[in-house]
Amino acid sequence: MAMQSATVRQLSGLIDQISTIIVGKRPQIEDCVACLLAGGHLLIEDVPGVGKTTLAHALAISLGLGSRACSSPPT
Repeated sequence: MAMQSATVRQLSGLIDQISTIIVGKRPQIEDCVACLLAGGHLLIEDVPGVGKTTLAHALAISLGLGSRACSSPPT
């Protein structure tokens, strides 16, 4: 049980850390972290200028990972 609590605290800290960079998008940050923990791929779609690339970089840096962003102009 102590291991589970430590994991929950670490994940909460990770989400809090990213939330200081990406303000007002906590549910989306939680979804991104859940997706990555599940071993899934993550595609972030939204209108231009809302912080998609910043979110990807913040997740990568916070987790000690590299990141690659693929962008395409809206069609």
